[in-house]
Amino acid sequence: MPLLGWIILFTALGGIASAAFAGVFLLIPEATGRRLLPHFISYATGALLGAALLALLPEAIQSVGADGAQGIGVALLIGLGIFFVIEKLVLWWHMHSNGHDSSHDPDGDHGHDSAHEQDGRYDHYGHTHSRDTASGVLVIIGDSIHNALDGVLIAAAFLTSFPLGLVTTFAVAAHEIPHRVGDFAILVHSGMSRGRALVMNMATGLTSVIGGIAAYFGLQKAIGALPYALALAAAGFLYIAVAGLIPGLHRRVDPRTSLAQVILMGLGVGTIAWAESLAHQ
Repeated sequence: MPLLGWIILFTALGGIASAAFAGVFLLIPEATGRRLLPHFISYATGALLGAALLALLPEAIQSVGADGAQGIGVALLIGLGIFFVIEKLVLWWHMHSNGHDSSHDPDGDHGHDSAHEQDGRYDHYGHTHSRDTASGVLVIIGDSIHNALDGVLIAAAFLTSFPLGLVTTFAVAAHEIPHRVGDFAILVHSGMSRGRALVMNMATGLTSVIGGIAAYFGLQKAIGALPYALALAAAGFLYIAVAGLIPGLHRRVDPRTSLAQVILMGLGVGTIAWAESLAHQ
């Protein structure tokens, strides 16, 4: 199969298949799903950290050599800044689409804590989510953009090496599954039927394929940019793990849960390390 075919296949797996797998939670009682989801998030956190620090960044640095390592660091910093701005814009849009006004909230939390107390559902970061914190349209648009970026990251990895593409796809799917479960809950809360919410959740995964195809043709014309694209991908994984997932894990501080989180994060990192060791044999 040509490389473009593999990119289309694995971007579809990272986007569409992860949404379909998340649909398994439709068959699980809500209370059980609520207990399982934080464990998925712990494992996904480790997988993202492992993919960024054990696969993407080392590959990027190796590609440019010691003389270009500083450029990779700059790309990493720029990537972190880009993802910070993207999240800030999403939060701003989120806030205004629901009529919140931060000027009346001196603490800057926009009343989220009280909203969290009203609804025990977890979102994709392991936080709780109220019925009125996001509209279905916002979730669909946000997911489409997010998945397109995932497609770009997967394509950049496959253009570097096939094993790196596999590792990156796995890391994307690991964090997309709990992400999609949370988004499914939001879509249902916005008034969609469960069946339609599942279909829309899967449909947004198509943008992952579009992003992958666009990156395939774009990066082939600028092959020298590939190491820096990998650094941007690592920045995205690090930002999602550190700024998005880990704060949610800290909401549970009892020793038993904390130990389970550490073990599952270690398993996530270990999975990536094992996959990398196989790739370099």
